[in-house]
Amino acid sequence: MSDRLSPFEAIDNFRDYGGYAVDDRLLARGRLYRAAHQARATDADVARLAALRLAAVVDLRRPSERRAQPSRRPPGWAGTLIESGHDDGGEAPHLTFLKTADLTEASGRAFMTETYRRLPFEAAHVDLFGRYFRLLGEAEGPVLIHCAAGKDRTGLLAALTHSLLGVAQDYLMADYLETNRAVNLEGRAEEMARRLTAMTGRTASHGAVVAFLGVEAAYLNEAYRAIAAHSGSVGGYLQHVLGVDAPLADRIRARLAP
Repeated sequence: MSDRLSPFEAIDNFRDYGGYAVDDRLLARGRLYRAAHQARATDADVARLAALRLAAVVDLRRPSERRAQPSRRPPGWAGTLIESGHDDGGEAPHLTFLKTADLTEASGRAFMTETYRRLPFEAAHVDLFGRYFRLLGEAEGPVLIHCAAGKDRTGLLAALTHSLLGVAQDYLMADYLETNRAVNLEGRAEEMARRLTAMTGRTASHGAVVAFLGVEAAYLNEAYRAIAAHSGSVGGYLQHVLGVDAPLADRIRARLAP
């Protein structure tokens, strides 16, 4: 899957999540991109973004996150921007966790599991996810989805996209787990632990870093379990929670898996 990764200088986890097999067809490449935020993008990165000719960007971050780390975009970019107006005035839950919890493997995994249980049904995500799928039924060019690290909110939305399009579960999960390699999680874990310890004043174990800053199949499976418990199936969730009815789903498939 290395050919999916795009080597930006200061944008993490940027990759194409199209190109997978769907029945006897392949999803289009160069139409579906996912990434971490672009606040630290270099001039060269911005030029590379411009070359992609993005039709739309879906920013899954909270307003407070966007204010703290505003995205860099190509000068004159005139594409569609989808972002959330849901602002409770508080900080992102992952920041609260880092500041207040013991940074252990168990606490990191428990936090992430609970996060994924809630993600599909939080008001901001229901709004953003629904608007994203409506966009996919209309957009003529590439679409980029991103959050802060490009792994959880972005990972769930990419997985839901794959589910709608009929990507096999093994490929769907492999794409989700590719984050760990894309950010060189094991190679950077020691450095990240030092940074978290300096930021919080509490020792962050290697296991905590891997559990909190990486992705695991169990996390995505927890979101899918919550979806099944609430809506019966991913299809039921897409239709009844996000408003992706059959005609919209067919338009998305026709555009991305012709």
